[in-house]
Amino acid sequence: MAIGMIGLGRMGNHMRSRLRSKDIETIGYDIDPEVSDVSSIAELCDGLGSGPRVIWLMLPNQLVDETIETLVPLLRADDIVIDGGNSRWTLDAPRAERLAAHGVSYLDCGVSGGVWGETNGYGIMIGGPQEAVRTVWPVLQALAPEDGGLVHAGGVGAGHFAKMVHNGIEYAMMQAYAEGYELLCADSPVTDVPAVFDAWRQGTVIRSWLLDLCSTALADEPDLASIRGWADDSGEGRWTVEEAIDRAVPMPAISAALFARFSSRQDDAPAMKLIAAMRNQFGGHAVHNS
Repeated sequence: MAIGMIGLGRMGNHMRSRLRSKDIETIGYDIDPEVSDVSSIAELCDGLGSGPRVIWLMLPNQLVDETIETLVPLLRADDIVIDGGNSRWTLDAPRAERLAAHGVSYLDCGVSGGVWGETNGYGIMIGGPQEAVRTVWPVLQALAPEDGGLVHAGGVGAGHFAKMVHNGIEYAMMQAYAEGYELLCADSPVTDVPAVFDAWRQGTVIRSWLLDLCSTALADEPDLASIRGWADDSGEGRWTVEEAIDRAVPMPAISAALFARFSSRQDDAPAMKLIAAMRNQFGGHAVHNS
């Protein structure tokens, strides 16, 4: 099976490499010619040969619709388009309908793993019709870790909805670690805060990959002096809280974590320094330097 990957940024480039390492032919296109395998989207489509073609989009949400418009005249019936970026789930049904009018299937896919996914595998949450999911399942298995991390979450929209909630949970977990870090640093009897975080990684009930990343960040720079305590939000936390409001689901921890990010833009708080450092560790997200 061959797959076309459009968008070779932090995630797309690493995903292309992982797929190739699993012997899945992957042709990548990006506006940066230094990383692109082809010079245009049309050339990418032509290079995928006969049979159902799979086009995977790893793009910012604001570029997805215009890219689909570019693809429509290049696609054939039975082709499959996957949106693997962090799109809002409510946009998936209109996109699926747009492509279905041409006999093309649309799948929405939440992808987690950041810049480490090439080595460790990606958490994959796919949404869409069963038949199309079955067709691309070998690709999804190649991207996922060997021991799991892959789910067909439901119909169109389910993959992005699951990823939205995943990212909301991520907000709250990061905030908890960050608040603990600030308290440890606040004239406490603890003299080696990085060592405490490192010790928590084994045997404790709060151990996690995010805690591993905290420890790595603090080992590199214990006081995080070069990082400004400003943490961006890319949208999913806001969407999660909005969906909770619409469904009357209580969500105090995730809501508080979202608002804490807003407060970070007003005050250079130590907790926000650690959140910024964690985002840089797992996703390669830019930090604002002091």
